[in-house]
Amino acid sequence: MSTVKETVEVDVPVHTAYNQWTQFEEFPQFMEGVEEVRQVDERRNHWTTNVSGVKREFDTEIVDQLPDERITWRTTTGDSKQKGTVRFQRLDDTHTRVELVMDVEPTGVAEKTGDMLGVIDRRVKGDMQRFKEYIEGRGGESGAWRGRIRPGE
Repeated sequence: MSTVKETVEVDVPVHTAYNQWTQFEEFPQFMEGVEEVRQVDERRNHWTTNVSGVKREFDTEIVDQLPDERITWRTTTGDSKQKGTVRFQRLDDTHTRVELVMDVEPTGVAEKTGDMLGVIDRRVKGDMQRFKEYIEGRGGESGAWRGRIRPGE
């Protein structure tokens, strides 16, 4: 597994950044290679991605979610093996640090080669920068889900 870590500071309050991140179906607006995210229920999402011509479908499950602080997930089905956490840190009333840490297990020769060449790191860095532009450009969140999911529930 490869670990990817990227941090971005956004010029919005912590609740705005967090609320927007919970709108998973909007991820294709700022995540490269993500064609669709369909929210199945409050815990599960179905993803369709196309990265370098390799199309994948997989499901993720949120295993820990605490409003304005963190969302942790893992894949449950499909070829894509990953887990991660996004954390939200209030810097002041109008600025938030968003940190994404992901463990990704590349599958196939192309993905393993791309990982060795830093493709995953660059893509995540670009996604985080596009999230910054997306949320700052909106001026506010498009929706919110503020429920609590505890590990082991």
